[in-house]
Amino acid sequence: MSLILSKDTTVAAQLLINGEVIGIPTETVYGLAANAFNKNSVLKIFEVKNRPFFDPLIVHTHSIEKIKEFADDIPGKLMQLMMRFSPGPITILVKKKDIIPDIVTSGLDQVGIRIPNHPLTLSLLRQLDFPLCAPSANPFGFVSPTTAQHVIDQLGDKIPMVLDGGECKVGLESTIVGMEGDRVVLYRLGGLSVEEIENTIGKVEIQINDSSNPKAPGMLSAHYAPTLPLFLGDVPKLYSEFEGKRVGLISLQNEFAHLKFSSKKILSPSGDIAEAAANLFAALRSFSAENTDVILAAYFPDMGLGRAINDRLKRASVKN
Repeated sequence: MSLILSKDTTVAAQLLINGEVIGIPTETVYGLAANAFNKNSVLKIFEVKNRPFFDPLIVHTHSIEKIKEFADDIPGKLMQLMMRFSPGPITILVKKKDIIPDIVTSGLDQVGIRIPNHPLTLSLLRQLDFPLCAPSANPFGFVSPTTAQHVIDQLGDKIPMVLDGGECKVGLESTIVGMEGDRVVLYRLGGLSVEEIENTIGKVEIQINDSSNPKAPGMLSAHYAPTLPLFLGDVPKLYSEFEGKRVGLISLQNEFAHLKFSSKKILSPSGDIAEAAANLFAALRSFSAENTDVILAAYFPDMGLGRAINDRLKRASVKN
């Protein structure tokens, strides 16, 4: 298959109308997109990603009015969050209408929906009379892509096109929130911080799921795994356990200058957590080309987007 790398949303729209799956940019990570109303197209997403069918998909659209066409009801507090942060890195989990096929939600009666904050993808969505399913555009369980080239590297022989929207600005998947009774529940930490949400609607309950039967997308253990073993925790202690190995480091700033690493990824020299979040996945991906045996990572400050970074690092290291 000859892959098209282009900014042409008209070509992208026609491929999607024809039932194809393509790579699309968002502010969070690149997605692997298909017509959310077309069961056969959605099935292709699972096949291309080698994704388990029990892991539901997020639906993307361009406006809150469109969401009302395939969501039964949007509770008031979730509507507040959508009005405040959309387009942006927030996904709401709401009761679906029958127009959304069960394959999208893994048979669950709720669907995750968001409005991505990327001009190319918003333009594409406005050209279509259907929303798009778009999980991250990488093989299941691998590091999420934040550039078009990342998508090409991992899926280039399996899809006809990547819509080239440059580098993702947020670099972490969306935050997922829903309702259980009167309570707002946060199911996935992501590009919108807990603090920003609570400043808008008050206290939320956090339920992060690592099981093999998640309620919402991207909640399985062993997501985001790099090709090399990654260990998270006390870096000096871990370093002493890998004597004679080529050891790489991921950290916020240059906290471990006294240790000799074969490769270091300082995600934000100034200590800016948002900058670190945007750089995380590219850093994880880069070690495989740098003659490194093992990756060590320090915990990030457990506040703001630091919580989401720690969540991704825990999942990346879970196999070890």
